Amino acid sequence: MTQTAEDPRSRTARIFHQQADACIAMGSAMYGELIRHAASDVLADGITATVLDGHFQDPGPSALALRLMGGVHGMVLEGLAPQVAPYFPSVGGTADRGPGGEDAWRAVAGLLESETDRIREWLLRPPQTNEVGRGAALVGGLRHICDEAALPIRLVEIGTSAGLNLRADRFRIDGRGTPHGDPASPVQLGMAWQGVPPPDSVIEVVSRRGGDLTPIDPTTESGQLMLAAYVWPDQVERLIRLRGAIELARQIPVDVRAEPATDTVGAATLVNGTWTVLWHSVFQQYLDRPQRAALAAAIDALVADATSDRRFARLSFEPERRAADRPHEFLVALTTWPGGERRILGAVSPHGIPVHWER
Repeated sequence: MTQTAEDPRSRTARIFHQQADACIAMGSAMYGELIRHAASDVLADGITATVLDGHFQDPGPSALALRLMGGVHGMVLEGLAPQVAPYFPSVGGTADRGPGGEDAWRAVAGLLESETDRIREWLLRPPQTNEVGRGAALVGGLRHICDEAALPIRLVEIGTSAGLNLRADRFRIDGRGTPHGDPASPVQLGMAWQGVPPPDSVIEVVSRRGGDLTPIDPTTESGQLMLAAYVWPDQVERLIRLRGAIELARQIPVDVRAEPATDTVGAATLVNGTWTVLWHSVFQQYLDRPQRAALAAAIDALVADATSDRRFARLSFEPERRAADRPHEFLVALTTWPGGERRILGAVSPHGIPVHWER
């Protein structure tokens, strides 16, 4: 029996509803409401369909709904959407959104109508949140690595966006076990560690390098706007963490280059007396099959050079299944060489806090 192809607009509306459900599950009722209204507006051939014209076949993982709402939020943060700002807590908005968010949606639809071209520019950009909360998983993983061998760390991140988590060792992280970092750090990740406490090992990061196809400079006004725009506006605590990480970025230089992940990994070398740690978070979904194969080959080249003196580790925070019959979870996984044993360290919220450590 031949399966009928799904209409592109129906497909987009379906994907928007999935994104809305995910936003609600992750604590953003506002985005859930707005994205559901946008999905209905697409099916009704409303202004949202006009704005999204040419993007109805975009891949699902490209997060079209979040790109659309990032454009709206960006204009609110710039002060260019006074009709929407009263509904957005990120700029102090407290207005009642109305039943099912209808009042807020009318304001957003009006902005889409008046600023169609400006919003469409945002659709060309990836939703680079550079989620600072994920630094809690990175630092806990680094504690496990240094517990295995107490060596300085050369940190390499792929899909690094603005490189904010390359400074995660300077965050203050509290929870189960010994707290990490300066109590006066501008980034405070409270109650971030749950479950089995990570080892109480000392972390010394001696170099930081990242790569991204379209890196963001967090020390510029345009970079800061883009990063903030992709934070959901009713989750103000995430914005506070972001602004603290931007402050650290001004203090701690990081080498972030515009390049594919294979180039970043290919440029990495293992150095005697150190760990080289490759880190990535919610990144793999943006790679197609050939890109994944090329990245695996580049990693294999580093693995082949690992010894007990120059060590290599791969630390990841990605959606995975523990088994074929299990649901997807965001898991913190670590593989170290020599040896190559891969282990799941814990499960985590998509935005990074809390981490439920399992070992």
